[in-house]
Amino acid sequence: MPQTAPSLPDRMQFVDVRAAGGPEVMQIAEGPVPVAGPGEILVKVEAVGINRPDVAQRQGTYPPPKDASPVLGLELSGEVVALGEGVSQFAVGDKVCGLANGGAYAQYCLLPAGQTLPWPKGYDAVKAAVLPETFFTVWANLFQMAGLTEGESVLVHGGSSGIGTTAIQLARAFGATVYVTAGSAEKCKACTDLGAARAINYKSEDFVEVIKAETDGRGVDVVLDMVGGRYFQQNLACLAKDGCLSIIAFLGGPTVENANLAPIMVKRLTVTGSTMRPRTADEKRAIRDDLQGQVWPLLESGKVAPVIDTVLPFDQVVDAHRRMETSDHVGKIVLTVG
Repeated sequence: MPQTAPSLPDRMQFVDVRAAGGPEVMQIAEGPVPVAGPGEILVKVEAVGINRPDVAQRQGTYPPPKDASPVLGLELSGEVVALGEGVSQFAVGDKVCGLANGGAYAQYCLLPAGQTLPWPKGYDAVKAAVLPETFFTVWANLFQMAGLTEGESVLVHGGSSGIGTTAIQLARAFGATVYVTAGSAEKCKACTDLGAARAINYKSEDFVEVIKAETDGRGVDVVLDMVGGRYFQQNLACLAKDGCLSIIAFLGGPTVENANLAPIMVKRLTVTGSTMRPRTADEKRAIRDDLQGQVWPLLESGKVAPVIDTVLPFDQVVDAHRRMETSDHVGKIVLTVG
């Protein structure tokens, strides 16, 4: 039976995007509090993680699905204030975090129950808010799809990003050797401090040559790539036989010209990729279940932890996006709400 906290307001503040453009197009607006439908949880938001897809949506290059909230925001933490029909795993008053289908840049947001997790023991709102997007993405692409296992090796591009810092720690925790690329000496040090065996400054080093040297010419088993077309040929060169290139973004463009596909055949390579948002509810639930069973214990024990770069109040969302666009951050950028 649906449950609702007493004195739930009818109106809330949220971040409105007036038109596609730079960070300045965002402003705080007021609108109705959403109502939890079947299988949904209404959360009073305490903190929100900022992600690259948010920036792309604001710029007009990553529109939300038709059935999703048009409001920005894909991950959040907060307190359950209402339960839709059929939700029994959670109760009003629970502290949760989750992967939203949009709408997280607001005082209240709906979460599908199958994409919701309890805060790891000992966590606060800020630390919990930055878990869903990066951990769902890394788990799905690095472990479920690319099949990274103990004793293997992986090259992670963008090692100092939210995705990168998560991938370093999870790969290490499950017994893999991790190599990364990053754009400065400071970022490279941050990556090795997290457990990367070698951090490659892509501005001054050839990562293909470094990987060959580090692996005695064998290459790595998996490349986790967010650059795309610009790195495609080099990524193939970095892979060992039967390796997998997993593409999760196109920061360097989605197209490849004059590519030599022979390494795919000669080395029996797999090239795959995915985005999280179009996955079905059942697919996201399966990722959630894996995370709760296999990764949440690592968070609670301190073997893995989110890396926080910047925490800003809700009304400084423009500054948060500007920080993201500089790419100077190491780890996650967070908004606190309320």
